[in-house]
Amino acid sequence: MRGSLYQPGAGLLARIVDRTGVVHAELAWRAGTEQLERLVVAGATVEGAIIDHPLLGAAHAVGDTAMTALAWAQPTEIPAIAEPGRLPPGAGGAILNTIAVLAERAGVASLRYAGPYPTPALWRALARSFRTTGDEAEFTADVLGRALRVARDPIAIDFQPAPHERLALAGGFVELRDGVERVVLDTTSYEPAGSPARLVVDGDRHHCEIWFGDAPYARVATVAADGELLSGPRALPPCTSPVLGSEFPPALRAALAELVADAVPPPLAAPARALCAAQAVRWADLGGRAARERPDGFAVHAALWDRIAPLGLGRLALALAEALAPVVTAAVVRRATQGDAA
Repeated sequence: MRGSLYQPGAGLLARIVDRTGVVHAELAWRAGTEQLERLVVAGATVEGAIIDHPLLGAAHAVGDTAMTALAWAQPTEIPAIAEPGRLPPGAGGAILNTIAVLAERAGVASLRYAGPYPTPALWRALARSFRTTGDEAEFTADVLGRALRVARDPIAIDFQPAPHERLALAGGFVELRDGVERVVLDTTSYEPAGSPARLVVDGDRHHCEIWFGDAPYARVATVAADGELLSGPRALPPCTSPVLGSEFPPALRAALAELVADAVPPPLAAPARALCAAQAVRWADLGGRAARERPDGFAVHAALWDRIAPLGLGRLALALAEALAPVVTAAVVRRATQGDAA
C-alpha cells in the first residue's frame, strides 16, 4: 500500500482514492443489494443495468460500447468489451484494475477470460492487474477464430488478482505495484523494455524516455521510487527528418508485410500480411509512438529512419516490422469483427 484509500460504502467498495486525493474509481450500488448501479473511471462510465447486446448477450453499457455482464461484488470472469477501440485511452485498463481490486477484496482466487478478443493488447493490460502462469502465445492462439465466432467459452488460463495502485501526476499517472511499473503521460505509456516509450531505472529514479535504435531520443520526465514526479513532463522535440511525408514504394511494403506476418500471433499472419501489403505506409512525426493506423493507411515514426537506417537496412526493416505489428494486429481484429477483413 502506498497511500491509496479503498473507501467502503454500506460494506461495499465506494471509491478508490490515491494519496493526493484524486479519485480513480467511484462505484454506486443499488440500495440493499450487491448489484452495481454505476462505475466511473477516468474517461468511461459503466452502467450496472443489464442490457441485451446483439453480440455479447447480457451486458453493461460502457461509453459508446458494451461489456459482458459481471457479478461486480465478487467478479469471477474477465469481461469482454464489444468494441475496445471506442473507449478513451486508459479507460479499459482502469476498469480491469477495478475488477481486480473487487475480486481481491472478495477473496476470489482467480478469474478467466471468456470473450472473443484475446489479443496481445489485452494480455498486456491484464498483466498490469493480474498474475498468471500462462503465456501470451497460449492466450492469443485462437484470436482470429474467437473473434469471427464471437466466442464466449472461457480460455483455460487463470488470472490471479494483483491490482496496481494508481497515482495521479501532471499530465498522467503512475502505476505502482512491485515499485514503479508504468507511467502514462499524454496517453503515451512508458514501461521497462518498452519501445519506443521506455521506463529506464537509474537507482531510485525512473526516467520516462523515448528510444529509437540503441539510444534515447528524448527524456520526458523522471519519477521517484514512490511515484512522485521529480521533473517534467517536457514536450518532445519535433522530428525534422528529410523523409517526413514520404510513402513506402509497393515493393518495400510487400517485403515489410512478410516481416510483419512473422511478428504477429500466428493465427493473424495471413490477414496481417495482406492488410500491410495493401495499405499505404508513410513516414511521419508520431511523437512518442513508433507506428499508428491512419484513415489512409499506416504511419511509422521518421526517427526510425534517422536513427536505424545508418545501422543497415536489414535492421531497419526488422524495427519497422516490430513497430507495425501491434498496430496491424489491432486493425486485423477490428476488421474481422466488422466483417471487412482484408
